[in-house]
Amino acid sequence: MQEHEARQLIVHYWNHRENLTSGTLPVELDPALDWLLRELEDGTVRVANPSADGWITNGWVQSGILLLFQFRNSRSMTGPLQSWYDKIQLQSFGEPDYWSRRRCRVVPPATIREGAHIGERTILMPCYVNIGAYIGDDCLIDTWATIGSGAQVGNRVHISGGVGIGGVLEPVQTEPVIIEDDCFIGARSEIAEGMMIHRGAVLAMGLFLGKSTRIVDRQSGAVSYGHIPEDAVVVPGTYPGSDGRYALQCAVIVKRVDARTRERVGLNAILRDIE
Repeated sequence: MQEHEARQLIVHYWNHRENLTSGTLPVELDPALDWLLRELEDGTVRVANPSADGWITNGWVQSGILLLFQFRNSRSMTGPLQSWYDKIQLQSFGEPDYWSRRRCRVVPPATIREGAHIGERTILMPCYVNIGAYIGDDCLIDTWATIGSGAQVGNRVHISGGVGIGGVLEPVQTEPVIIEDDCFIGARSEIAEGMMIHRGAVLAMGLFLGKSTRIVDRQSGAVSYGHIPEDAVVVPGTYPGSDGRYALQCAVIVKRVDARTRERVGLNAILRDIE
């Protein structure tokens, strides 16, 4: 199946979904959704793509994933480590040639749902990667981290232990969380609501970022929302509430990344040695 054919079917059935019965998948739509899952896993189709004008969200991809959950019935499934009841499979760890060709390390009980892309030489500690997520090459996704539906993670990104990267599929065309290349996300941080973390940013542990989070540049005093600039080093902070009684949470840009910071947060080369 070609992309234009699958896209047309998905858009058509999404626009007429109110006339369809939940749990009954139209015959011609089934191969389009199978095609979509495989292309998402290959990374050739993504929930959002970088472009010369910034990131573009592909609403038709989000629509396809939502149609899959609407029209496919749940069923009992089994794998090497567990049994479950769901509408889609997990990606199989029983295919060692696939993972060895990609030079990935997958540490149990890491869980990767169908339709998620895992880049080459990436290390997955016991973590969870949801459908539609994209993880680039040479990344480290540490223990108990969660990569939500449609989240986009670039190359050479370190997601530390216990980090939550929020997912989004609806409303369609809603921007996903995007973490660009060479970023470091500190332990137990939460990033949601379509936040944009630009290339090379370093986030300290315990940061909570959403579109309404105030981001303060300590040097200039500038306040922004929704994105972290390139090479920014960001820590949790507070600012006084309007009533003068309560301090409210914010994120503080304390400096730009220097060689010392980059050395401290860089991926450990020995962990990337797959052989």
